[in-house]
Amino acid sequence: MSARFAWAAALLVPGAPVTAQDVTITNATVASGDGSEPIRGATVVVRGGKVVFAGPSAQMPATPAANVIDGTGKWVTPGLFAAMTSLGLSDASGVEESDDSVSRGSPFGAALDVAPALNPASQHVAVARSGGVTRASVVSQPTSSIFGGQGALVDLGADPRMVVRPRAFQLAVLGEAAARIAGGSRVSAHAVLRNALREARQYGTDPRISGTRQAPGIDPGDDIPVDPRLIDSPALREDVLLTRFDAAALVPVVNGLQPLYVNVERASDIRAVLALRSEFPRLRLVIVGADEGWLVARELAAAGVPVIANPMNDLPSSFERLAATQSNVGRMIRAGVKVAFGGLAGTTGDQPKNLPQYAGNMVALSKVPGATGLSWGEAFAAISSVPAEISGQGGRAGVLKPGAAGDLVIWDGDPLEVTSAAERVFIDGVEQPRDDHQRGLANRYRDLDTSDLPKAYDR
Repeated sequence: MSARFAWAAALLVPGAPVTAQDVTITNATVASGDGSEPIRGATVVVRGGKVVFAGPSAQMPATPAANVIDGTGKWVTPGLFAAMTSLGLSDASGVEESDDSVSRGSPFGAALDVAPALNPASQHVAVARSGGVTRASVVSQPTSSIFGGQGALVDLGADPRMVVRPRAFQLAVLGEAAARIAGGSRVSAHAVLRNALREARQYGTDPRISGTRQAPGIDPGDDIPVDPRLIDSPALREDVLLTRFDAAALVPVVNGLQPLYVNVERASDIRAVLALRSEFPRLRLVIVGADEGWLVARELAAAGVPVIANPMNDLPSSFERLAATQSNVGRMIRAGVKVAFGGLAGTTGDQPKNLPQYAGNMVALSKVPGATGLSWGEAFAAISSVPAEISGQGGRAGVLKPGAAGDLVIWDGDPLEVTSAAERVFIDGVEQPRDDHQRGLANRYRDLDTSDLPKAYDR
């Protein structure tokens, strides 16, 4: 049995461990992902699944040489972080039965939890991984409720253990989308949101409910223990709109233990989200979208609220995007806002592996007179360390520095150039397979040899 097939067979055995590799890459151009510019003639050392060194080769401490890779002419970066995606939730977006990224008709909203539905064998995961994406934040989209539910942090390793942290954050939507869901207007959507947060606060602090007073430091992903004899009491469920399951899911949000991601575009809608803290001061807010974020950049920076944006949204495609501009991200970052790129679902034409292209466009924009782009380091950080920081994985993911996870990608050139491609991908020090359906089809039809055609096409 070849080494390749032996490795694949090990993945099929439940609980079969895949040992992290000790890897040393020398003479490469290395980008640490922290916002600094790439270093030429640098070395990266991974031991036991962790980065132990990344920097100029002359500064590398003496270490035993193991699995040394000559990186001459190559670039080495941390793995990409795909923020706000649906990777693992669908196989074919056009086949409703295979798509778990929406929950039309569900009686629940905030209580929805994507973790049990994630499929690490999804081809969308494989395609993203082969493109250099190693970690992601995954969420389902709001449909029957303004809440999309509880998102998960995942790694894209080719093994069954995809979820790194379940119930890592809560997603809500406001603006035009929420107005359609909540009764036809923003007025109604805000009333629904505030009512939900108030009900959750009351639900989590009522002394008759055991275990809902959470102390600081409790993992927001932990289940909230509640005495079922009490939550079924009619006295506690009078005049409420949320199901008790949804109310329990929002308790960590109002207590500040679970971030609330709010998808909103218009400047005035962003201000309305920031104003929620006057009533709910513990909210840990993250703005998603923010196509008009540059208009309120100083307010976002002063509030310390980060943003996950699609940098290519530059057209007034709706009334809540009239001020959209490709300089949006650059202007927010110049004002001091922490901004990550995200929102690429993972389906055909909307793939997270395109994140480097988006980042490259932001670098090119810096050369356009009157526009506000990003430096190379800033652009790459927006697809690596910054989304990791926003997710709570700062220092562990998206960077090459001692103690970080051994997630790294070897590229055949500058990763922000569309002509470059990922050649080798490591997650936690384990080299990943790069086979997927896209690559298989490309190899099948790259020439006119009809012996490669499937049986159905025999002539």
